[in-house]
Amino acid sequence: MKNILIVEDDLNIAELERDFLKLNGYSADIETDGSAALKAALTGRYDVLIVDLMLPGTGGYDIIKAVREKYEIPILVVSARSEDIDKIRGFEFGADDYLTKPFSPAELAARVKSHIERYDRLQGGGSANVIIRKWLEIDTASHKVLVSGREVSLTSTEYDLLVFLASNPNIVFTKERLFEAVWGDSYSGDLATVPVHIQKIRHKIEKNPGSPELIETLWGTGYRFNG
Repeated sequence: MKNILIVEDDLNIAELERDFLKLNGYSADIETDGSAALKAALTGRYDVLIVDLMLPGTGGYDIIKAVREKYEIPILVVSARSEDIDKIRGFEFGADDYLTKPFSPAELAARVKSHIERYDRLQGGGSANVIIRKWLEIDTASHKVLVSGREVSLTSTEYDLLVFLASNPNIVFTKERLFEAVWGDSYSGDLATVPVHIQKIRHKIEKNPGSPELIETLWGTGYRFNG
């Protein structure tokens, strides 16, 4: 059974999330204080983190950053902050998803399921295949990504997006198409996550992220991986 940590200072919302996740076959714990939540999240006991941003003690952004530095588990934000800048900042700190309150518990459970399946698929490995593009090497069996021979760490979503692009070189993809390919066509979410994840990937694989050679932006059109 997958273990989920819910970090939410509104106990009514937290209990609603917990109860609905349990109905869907997950185990869930609640922390209402940010500092206590951070300690719990860093124990390695949890498979998914669901975190609010406005918390007593340690804030949500700091929790996301600290957890992401140590683990690649799915991190979902559930927050009343609905501005694009808040969403972009959440993705930049390492969140995989962002839901705005009020939200549907059924949608939350569906997104948790989607992220768990993607993460498990990546952890489980696959058929041996190595993608080599210039100085980038992706071993899809071990899920290792090497840049000029040096291994770099990517989240599961970053990895999925990179593999999709690198597997389809010299093809232009719109944000909508990338979102559909990586997050799923039945998945409701914010397209703003696509350029944020692209930027994060660039910082990890490009020689000069400010002038990318591998993942090119075609303004007004989309993105192309130069193979």
